[in-house]
Amino acid sequence: MDHAEVLALFDRDMREGARPDGPGAVVERAESVVRQVGAEQGWNGILWSRLEAADVDAAITEQVRYFTGLGRGFEWKLYGHDRPADLGGRLCAAGFTPEPEETLMIAECGELRLDAEPPEGIELRPVTDRAGVDLMVDVHEQAFGTDSSLLRHQLLAQLDADLDTVVAVVALAGDVPVSSARMELTPGARFAGLWGGGTVPAWRGRGIYRTLVAHRARIAADRGYRYLQVDASDQSRPILGRLGFVPLTTTTPYVYDPR
Repeated sequence: MDHAEVLALFDRDMREGARPDGPGAVVERAESVVRQVGAEQGWNGILWSRLEAADVDAAITEQVRYFTGLGRGFEWKLYGHDRPADLGGRLCAAGFTPEPEETLMIAECGELRLDAEPPEGIELRPVTDRAGVDLMVDVHEQAFGTDSSLLRHQLLAQLDADLDTVVAVVALAGDVPVSSARMELTPGARFAGLWGGGTVPAWRGRGIYRTLVAHRARIAADRGYRYLQVDASDQSRPILGRLGFVPLTTTTPYVYDPR
């Protein structure tokens, strides 16, 4: 894999050429940025920018004005190779708060190790209805310690729309949900995105996360996607590396809350 070439392709397909991430969301191209205005309870933010150093502060001010005018907070999703180099500092100076940095990791579906099977006693079950979403949200809240009401709303909207743009799966030990994950599929894109992979603390270290990655990768390959991308935490990065993912850059959410 040519890292620079694939990163440029990712920028072009998934950021500059981004599509809405769910029903009711709108992607807008406004001069030097690409932004999404989400549906009710959806994600709002800046996906891509092309800014000159002299224009940064004015561009940030304009996006703050725009989203606050809609009564919404938003996220500026900054990547390590974005320019100018001090964009993160400029966002902080404008009142944004950085969240933990993650690593953008990408793999070619055809080069991944997809032989991981569920550990004994673990069943993988597709999430296709409200009951499945409830199981997934339960895992997410235990794994990450955060409120998952927005995830619930997003998944239900995607499933109700029946656009075949999300694949969600929950791992069960008997009837107890212990891990879950989803994959976002953009029609016509070359990248499928892996999101939300989490395992409850008591079940970590048993290979379930690895199994969920391999499960989604097989589906992506069967549907014709060439690449998989993950915003990887420090905890998941070694597992993904062993499966064949490579780190290309970092990504940091800068969050603006108008309250």
